[in-house]
Amino acid sequence: MNKLERDKILTRVRRPGRYLGSEINAVHKSPEDVKLQVALAFPDLYEIGTSHFGIQILYHILNEQKEICAERVYAPDDDLEQLLRENQSSLFSLESAKPLKEFDWVGFSLLYELNYTNVLTMLELSGIPFFSKDRGDEFPLIIAGGPCACNPEPMADFFDAILLGDGEEAVLDMAKTWLAWKDESNTNKADLLDRLAQIQGVYVPAHFDFDPDTGKVSPKEGKAPTIKRTILPDLNKAPFPIDPIIPYSNPVHDRLRLEISRGCGRGCRFCQAGMIYRPVRERSPERLMDLARESLDATGYEDISLLSLSVGDYSCIDWLMGGLMREFKSRQVAVSFPSMRAGTLTLPLMEEIKKVRKTGFTIAPEAGTQRLRDVINKNISEEEIIQTVSDAFFMGWKLIKLYFMIGLPTETQEDVQGIVDLVHKLKDMAGRKADITASIGVFVPKPHTPFQWAGQISIKEAWERIDYIKDRLRRPGIKVKWQNPQVSVVEGVFSRGDRKLAPLLVHAWKQGARFDGWTDHFNFTMWQEAMEACHIDPEHYIGGRQVDDPLPWDHVDMGPTKKFFQMELEKAKEVISTPGCSQESCAGCGVCDFSKIQPIFSPVPAPTEDMDSRDGSGNINYRKLLVFYSKTGNARHLGHLELISQVHRALRRSQISMMYSKGFHPMPKVSFSQALPVGMESLEENFVITADSRVQPEQLVRSLKNQLPQGVEVLRCVPFSKGIRAGEPETLHYQIIPEPEYREKIMAFTKAKEYIITHTNHKGKQWELDLAQVVEIQSSEDGNYSMAAKNIPGKSIRPMEILGHILGQAPQSLAGFRVIKIPAPIEGS
Repeated sequence: MNKLERDKILTRVRRPGRYLGSEINAVHKSPEDVKLQVALAFPDLYEIGTSHFGIQILYHILNEQKEICAERVYAPDDDLEQLLRENQSSLFSLESAKPLKEFDWVGFSLLYELNYTNVLTMLELSGIPFFSKDRGDEFPLIIAGGPCACNPEPMADFFDAILLGDGEEAVLDMAKTWLAWKDESNTNKADLLDRLAQIQGVYVPAHFDFDPDTGKVSPKEGKAPTIKRTILPDLNKAPFPIDPIIPYSNPVHDRLRLEISRGCGRGCRFCQAGMIYRPVRERSPERLMDLARESLDATGYEDISLLSLSVGDYSCIDWLMGGLMREFKSRQVAVSFPSMRAGTLTLPLMEEIKKVRKTGFTIAPEAGTQRLRDVINKNISEEEIIQTVSDAFFMGWKLIKLYFMIGLPTETQEDVQGIVDLVHKLKDMAGRKADITASIGVFVPKPHTPFQWAGQISIKEAWERIDYIKDRLRRPGIKVKWQNPQVSVVEGVFSRGDRKLAPLLVHAWKQGARFDGWTDHFNFTMWQEAMEACHIDPEHYIGGRQVDDPLPWDHVDMGPTKKFFQMELEKAKEVISTPGCSQESCAGCGVCDFSKIQPIFSPVPAPTEDMDSRDGSGNINYRKLLVFYSKTGNARHLGHLELISQVHRALRRSQISMMYSKGFHPMPKVSFSQALPVGMESLEENFVITADSRVQPEQLVRSLKNQLPQGVEVLRCVPFSKGIRAGEPETLHYQIIPEPEYREKIMAFTKAKEYIITHTNHKGKQWELDLAQVVEIQSSEDGNYSMAAKNIPGKSIRPMEILGHILGQAPQSLAGFRVIKIPAPIEGS
């Protein structure tokens, strides 16, 4: 598919901005200049995938290499999938619109078991066979990584190689191996896989046999019996994506991600991430301050999210928060945490967070009673939970989010009632001044945790406990959310599954399973029918197991030993806590060799002059500037809100001093002219910005040059004065570039003296209108048309709707048309 073909398809999808690939900081390389072309594939929607920090890291690392080009592809929404099938077109990368089949590698990120069917969609739309055994040497290398790879077996038959652990160093080792193999003019994929398997962390499923009767996975003759996860020793020496892509659309995490540490030493027995990302490795606060400066300059973000499995445990959190607030408060940059552990979110920290705006507040008690929190080794008390929430209320937070799980090992009815009691207790403390949202998840036992042998509660039991909690929390100011227990069953099956699940996945996909993690797509009946057809008993996978039973992931070494997990399981049964890994103690999990691999905790720096409080605002005089811009080409696919966000970020990157609004969420004082419909181009639109009076119009134009998305260009800037920015003119003018087959009908309309239509607007209101009296179309010398449409208050019709009435077509079917809004002609010209 070339970019022109892609452009025609994108005029027919709901959110074309998802598939443009022209975002700020996107990397475009010529295929002739590189030797290895990689498609980074994320099996979920663009809005989810662009929020994933791991993809940003890999995109940055690979594109830093001169010989390598990395592009992105996300799971297409149902509308694009249908169009690709109708047009018999391949799924394409964003940056170059290249079909996936033409890449050297296609690398999938496996973050969630319920995304597995999307992997199949992406392969099938690319003309790539599902199973590795069916792919000849002419197909790309299909690889995977991510947290779900720690039990690779349900997906093993689909991939040529799977990377276990941190990817920063290993992915370059894999690339060097591939380049050396290719330089030898070698096309034998089996030889390539043998070489890749020599790299720590690379699992080649074809090197292992699976016995469906016993469930055992054993190495083939001459192959390594276990695959040891690769671990990045020191985050301070790791590459960091200073200039991440600024997404279009509406990403779920639309902010700068700053990874302050990796790994967690707390030792929660249910938490897979806390086990498979050990040991704790902290970035130094000085390094983080440098990264924040460079990244904010490169992105224009107004929010920083501190990433860590336990942000409050970061050794220098107070120093870092103070530094970020002092340096970036004047730029209206807020700082948020994904969630906070009760007892670590202190009053001084809350005071820092709220200096710009109060961002979200989420804590996870996980269980309702102290006994059960001790069983799971949560190591927080009810007193700490109450104190943390009380402090948040005191500091002005109006909404507190709590997260609990049901179905944890040894849970009793008393523990379920404990959730109800704790929520009520916190709400009583808040009174009317704050609300509480309690989210209830169903516990899914995960591989490589002490609870990997535990059973999962049934759907019936889960609904009974959810309903019990819901019924007893019906109260103003309390909202209860819950996870569908049916979703948890499918997640549990694939979480602890084996290679027998591959046919099940294909069967469910053929029946229409897509985006199973999304409530509006998930169909449990379909999955039940697929399991029955494939003779899969879900209880075999979600039921409890004996500690000496073979596990599908026994050949995968993620660091902590099986002996450690067994010891922790026994402690859970005896309700004995284990202290977390810290600078003073070691839990003895087996990850560290205390030579190359060991915990890294950052010392707290001494205060410096740079830490002195300053806001940089002073007494600034402001004035309004009127900025004219055009929006043409691919930019026509951007919606109005997408454009506003891109302009705000461009202004921040340009370091234009602006006035901000007051209130909860300060925003730049920028107001735009009337929104253009998605798909329409314009040669002249405008916005008004309230800027520092010292900013000159020509300076603003220069500053915004090359800062806006492709197709958006600043034309000129003038001081704003009343009357200079009139409302919509009486007549709007357009250039129409139609598809050839419609020219005859358009010419017929130009000769009509009367053309009565009945129009229905988006609100359902109808009226009759004589188009011949309000629309004038003339042919131009280039074979296209100019259209002048009178702007009738309360009865306006968009140009594509006008064309739809003239041509007897639904506006969305006129995908091949281009409509360009043009400035009104100057009288007398």
